[in-house]
Amino acid sequence: MTYIVVDACIRCKYMDCVEVCPVDCFYEGENMLVIHPDECIDCGVCEPECPAEAIVPDTEDDPDGKWLKLNSEYAKVWPNITRMKEPPADREQFAQETGKLEKYFSPKPGEGDV
Repeated sequence: MTYIVVDACIRCKYMDCVEVCPVDCFYEGENMLVIHPDECIDCGVCEPECPAEAIVPDTEDDPDGKWLKLNSEYAKVWPNITRMKEPPADREQFAQETGKLEKYFSPKPGEGDV
């Protein structure tokens, strides 16, 4: 098992999770974070830190493995992030929205730790 980030993170991107991760396995995209499944040690310390409840075990809420694949793919190309930054100013308007992957996902990398 590993933890993964799902669509609740898209356009919310709180980043509370990155500072508690003992193995620095978060990677930053333009409008969401992902977890590198091969680096995650399954400790679960990040899950309760996420205000958007966007971090889940890969055994939950991912029956077809779509989110595990997305996390794995983008963790290889996006920059590592270990420090919390300000979340997007408009995050509240997207917090309860569904279907954010199809509407808003961006494959562009974020800044990472700059």
